[in-house]
Amino acid sequence: MNFRYKYIFSAMLAALVLGSTSSCDDSFLDKEPLHAISGDSFWETQADVDMALAGVYRRLQSSIFGFRKPYLDTYSDNALDRHSYFNFNNATIGVINPSNINTSLYNEPYAGIAACNYFLENVGAVAAVPQATKDLYIAEVHFLRALFYFELVQFFGDVILYKVAPKTAEDAKIAKSPKADVLAFVIEDLDDAIAKLPATAYAGHAVKASAQMLKARVRLYQQNWADAVALTSDIIGTNTFSIFQGGYSNLFLQPTQQGNPEIIFSTKYLAPNNPQGGEGMLVEIGWYGGIQPYKGLVDEYEMTNGKMITDPASGYDAANPYAKRDPRLKMTVLVPGDPYINPDGSTFVTTDPVLTGFIQKKYMDTSKLPWDRSKITVTDMNVVHMRYAEVLLAYAEAKNEVSGPDASIYDALNKIRARTGVNLPAVDQTLYNTKEKLRDFIRHERRIELAMEGHRYFDLKRWGIMAAKLSAVKNPAGVTLSFGEQNNVLPFPQTEIDRNKNLVQNTGY
Repeated sequence: MNFRYKYIFSAMLAALVLGSTSSCDDSFLDKEPLHAISGDSFWETQADVDMALAGVYRRLQSSIFGFRKPYLDTYSDNALDRHSYFNFNNATIGVINPSNINTSLYNEPYAGIAACNYFLENVGAVAAVPQATKDLYIAEVHFLRALFYFELVQFFGDVILYKVAPKTAEDAKIAKSPKADVLAFVIEDLDDAIAKLPATAYAGHAVKASAQMLKARVRLYQQNWADAVALTSDIIGTNTFSIFQGGYSNLFLQPTQQGNPEIIFSTKYLAPNNPQGGEGMLVEIGWYGGIQPYKGLVDEYEMTNGKMITDPASGYDAANPYAKRDPRLKMTVLVPGDPYINPDGSTFVTTDPVLTGFIQKKYMDTSKLPWDRSKITVTDMNVVHMRYAEVLLAYAEAKNEVSGPDASIYDALNKIRARTGVNLPAVDQTLYNTKEKLRDFIRHERRIELAMEGHRYFDLKRWGIMAAKLSAVKNPAGVTLSFGEQNNVLPFPQTEIDRNKNLVQNTGY
């Protein structure tokens, strides 16, 4: 098969059949898998184009873009990868090399990029599709390509940049491009997406706010604070999105994710025909206990009076450590003394011992207890990539860096803390009254609000504090976690170095 067709056809073989030809209909992302496709007769009809777009979106269901995204928190001070799905147990003690790096971190984004490039190369020639529809679809694919490339840059730094699909396997064997050039291309794609995507609520397809939030992430990464403020301010000012008041934990459960006003972009699933794949979250995280938070994360949660547990006036009781704590704690982490209870009244037990004392609870659908492999086909929680709380946190961080504390920053943080069911006190403005103090608090609030959502690894790296934070943690074997300067980028998998002699390995590996 021609090289440029390789990834997109594998994607479309598993793609979702379109139920409607309307460009405003998101239902084709929720249909049954397609089992056969003819390349010779493709790219002729609206249905073909819709199917191809579904194939591009389907790439999000793989690896860290899909249900395993929370595992990124296990390459940080937040949690342990109990069964080492990504080999992060070794990575967090400095044992990382081209032979043990999880290849999906490299291969899956490029599979998505290949799908995007193939779509963009072919969609323009389909006369049956109105130009306005093509423009909309192209904008969506530009957003997705930007997402794939940004993840690559965050993992590997300088990476190979394919602006178009290589025509042969040999054409693909090129040198990597500087990170700055790749990010410039990401911004170019995002600017196109922002200009053309609809300024509407999210319903399954990327919208303008999806692209704006991704661009704001890039700007945070680049410490372009002013641009991040402008982008997040625009999202806030539309009043299209809001903090969901139906329960913090329900943000991560399928029934309450549909039409949720907080979600800005996600990877979608739908049981029974399109569940999460593999064994899914309920088996890997729930039954196996695959992600186990560290005590340091648990200790970060405030008391309900808004004071840290280290504050003598907080009322913290070491003999009853989980009482009167920020309610998000027990919605994110399964703590001792608060077990899962099966429908028959028995206590649910994981297959393996809990090594840190805690298990991830976020994303766990307790209505499906007891969890075992019989629940694989009904595990379909959408994986949230962007939500309004992140917009507010990004605004607060960037605005504080631009001009220091002001009322708009406190207001953004307080909207998150005042969520129904959380109801924490407003930020103490007398305590967090300088840029430095407020910076620390914003980072604290970001850690708590976004815990187990795959952000912590990237945040610690961009703040330049990964080494310091890891060195404060010991794994269950008693080994202190570590992070070297060379680990700011991961090594390219050895298979890629062997395949492409023009790809130079990252320094230190």
